Formats: sequence, structure tokens, C-alpha cells
Amino acid sequence: MSISGPEALSSLEEALRDIRREEDEISKRLARSAERIAKFRENEGELLRQLAMVRLDPATQAQLDKTISQAEAQARDMIKRHAGELASTEDALKTLDAAIAQLTQDRAAALAVVDKRQAELKALSAKIATAIAKDPAYAQKRKEASDLQAVAAESLRKTQQAEADREQKGRPYRDDPLFMYLWNRGYGTRNYQSNNLFRWLDGKVAALIGFNGARPNFAMLNELPLRLREHAERQAANAAAAEKEVDDLENRAIDAAGGQPVREAIEKAQTSIAEIDGKIVAAEDDRDERAKAMRQLAQGSDPAFERAISAFAEGLGREDIQSLLAEARRTATAQDDAIIAQIDDIRVRVREEDAETADQKERLKTLATRRRELEDISYEFKKQRYDDPRSTFREDKLVGDLLNDFLRGGIAAATYWDLWRRSQNWSSGTSDWGGGYGLPRNGRNPWPDSGGGFNWPDNSFGGGSSRGGSSGGGWGGGSSGGGGFSRPRTGSAGTRKTGGFKTGGGF
Repeated sequence: MSISGPEALSSLEEALRDIRREEDEISKRLARSAERIAKFRENEGELLRQLAMVRLDPATQAQLDKTISQAEAQARDMIKRHAGELASTEDALKTLDAAIAQLTQDRAAALAVVDKRQAELKALSAKIATAIAKDPAYAQKRKEASDLQAVAAESLRKTQQAEADREQKGRPYRDDPLFMYLWNRGYGTRNYQSNNLFRWLDGKVAALIGFNGARPNFAMLNELPLRLREHAERQAANAAAAEKEVDDLENRAIDAAGGQPVREAIEKAQTSIAEIDGKIVAAEDDRDERAKAMRQLAQGSDPAFERAISAFAEGLGREDIQSLLAEARRTATAQDDAIIAQIDDIRVRVREEDAETADQKERLKTLATRRRELEDISYEFKKQRYDDPRSTFREDKLVGDLLNDFLRGGIAAATYWDLWRRSQNWSSGTSDWGGGYGLPRNGRNPWPDSGGGFNWPDNSFGGGSSRGGSSGGGWGGGSSGGGGFSRPRTGSAGTRKTGGFKTGGGF
């Protein structure tokens, strides 16, 4: 059973909401656990006071009471401030969740406008086809754009292969400490500088490991991907420029057929979608930072809070208190035994709370990872326009068993996203024209020599070169080349670093 693009995206967004909800619930449980532990410690302090009144002289009682009272006061103040920060962060998360939900609704409304207007353009398909057929430059421009798209795709493929070779074939060089020592010093290049003794020693090392023969190979492994990446970017820019020329021709044909108001409405809605997507990314990143702060606060990771609790625990664990407890255990009195039993019970409950929260903390880390990965997938999904109503997916398990497998960690994010890509189709009625109005082209000439009828392909990705590949696609950004994710992330919570390798030795 197939599912539509909007249905699929809705399922991903629902899974994201569920993850965020579970994160919040666990954070609250951890916060309550931290509060219970603090309360247990406070009760333990009161029981120790009672024990001291029974067994210690007044002077010692006063000193012990002062120690415990100071620790309690500090801990109580920190707990109060800590609770305030937790409440503030929780409120901020609720506000951000509401903002993300509203943005999601706004995006769906804008996408509905695009879908409605695309249907209106489809009704003009015969007139648009006639206008396009009368333009002698269109077929040539379309062919040039398709050829340049193929060149750009091949350039990207070669670049990715060279980058993979750099990582794989360059590893033995990078793992050799002697080779990397000479490489980083620039040995054998004009940048190498050293005194005579070190030149002689470095020469011995170079001869020992065959550095002079290996250095050019390593340099090539490092340099080739950089050069190919530059070339691929130029080819992608050329392809994008050619596609822009085709778009302009098609826009003129649309306007000539009376579709200018519809086209402009689509452009306005698509611009709105791109802006909303940017706001969603910013809101999700802001929420990620807040969720991280919430996790730290819930786990008692706030430094001041930790110091207060530690000071309280240390106060309760002082040597004189331990001596008091030991002495009380050696003597058998009903009053002592009752207090000692209560203290022992409190300490057991503290250990149980600590044990229970350990699993919750690990679960929270896992949920944060899954959420971020699902945000990446959702971003790629929307960027590739898979949420368009004419986009369908053959495998409905993608939002069922396979989604559950991914959330449980049984499927890697890249694998799960690849399953989405493999399952995707464009339904009948998807246009083969128009810069973004009909989604990616399939590379076929949609304008028959007879000039009759508009060709709506069954599957824009069904074969051949497809528009919107490495240099296009999405409402506002380029395609994610390869199996990686292109979602931008800001701040310390998720800054992505590129996989570039620093070349050395003057290269």
C-alpha cells in the first residue's frame, strides 16, 4: 500500500513530536528524582540531629547542628533556584513547541496553495505546450541543460569517490607516526626548515620508511578531492545557470498562455515555504539548546546545584557524624535503633533513585540523538519536495515497522533515508516542465513534434537525468549529494564539521 508525500511527512513530524514529548517527560522525572534525593538528604539531616540529642553533649550537639544547618541552608537555596531554572526552561520548551507546530501548519497551508495552483497550470497544459513548441530555442536549451546536469552529476560522483579514497587509502599514511612527522614538518618541500643535525636525522628517518616515494602519493590523495570538488562546484553552477535559462523560457510560455497570475502565486507560496523552513530549522536548533539545558538541569548537572548537594552530602558524611552512627549501632537502645533504621532506609532509597535515573539518563541521550537524526531526515524530505501531494511512496512500512526500527536504533539514519529515496515516485500528473512548478524533470522531451497535448510523466525519477539532482531540488536549497544530510545546524549543540583533510608539507 502506497502513501502520499503529505501523509509521510505528517508521520515523521508526529514521530518528532512523540520524541520531544518523551524527552520532556523523562527530564521532568529526573528533575523530580533530584528533588526527592535532596529531600531524603534533608530528612537524614533531621534524623542525625535527633540522634545527636540523644547521644552527644550539648556543645558537640551545637557544633554538629551548625554544620548540618549550614549545609541544609545552602542546599535549600540552590534547590529553589534550580527549580526556578527548570520551570523557566520548561516554559521555553513549551513556547518553542507551539511555535514549531504553528510553523508546520503554516507550511502545510502554503504547500496546499502550491498544489492548488499547480492544478490550475495543468489545466493550461495544452496552451503552454503550444507556446513552448513555437519557441525554437527551447529544445536546444533543454538539451544543453540536461547535458550539463549529467556532467555535474558525474563530476560530483568522481569527487565523492576521490574523497572516499582519501579517507580509505590515506589511512595507512596517517596512522604512520614517522611519516606524519616528516609530512607535518614539510620534509622534501620548499617549506622544510631545520638545522643541519635535524636535517641529517630527518633524512635517516625518510630513507628508513621510504618517505620520498610515498609523499607524492599522499599529496595526490589529499589534493585531488579538493581540485575535483572545485570542478564539481563549477559544473553545478553551469548546470544551474542553464536550468535558469530553461526556466525563463518556460515562464514566458506560461505567461503567454495566461498563466502568469498562477505562476506568480506559486512563486510567492514557494518563497513562503522556504522562509518557513528556515524558521523551523532555527526554532528546532533553539529547542535543541533548551532541551540540552533541561537535560543538564534535570540530571543535577548545574555546577552550583551540584556543589550545594555535595556540600550537604559531605556535611552528613563528616567523621564525627560517622562516629556517632557507628557508636549508635554498637549500642542497643530502642530510640537509637529506630533512628538508625530510618537513616538506613533513606540511604537505601537514595541508592535506588540513583539506580533508576541511570537508565533514564541513557534513554534521554538516545532520544536526543534520534530526534536530531529525524530532524535531518525531515529536512531532506522537504528539501527534495517529497512532501508534495503528487509524491508517493510504495512502501508504507516506512512510517510503520521501519520507522519503529529506526527509532529503536535497528536502522541507521542514512539507511532509513535511503529507503525513503528508493521508495519514492512521482504520480501521474507530475509536470515535466517549469522551474519548480512541476517538480524535477525526467529528461524526456515533453513537447512532441505534433505539438499535441502536454506530457505529464508517470515518474520523474524513473530514469535518465532528473532535474533537481545535484544542483537543484527543494524549496530553497540544493540537493544533498550522496547519502549524507545537509541540514544546517547552528550553535554548540550541533555544528557540523566538514570532512576536509588538512594537507601538509607545503601542498
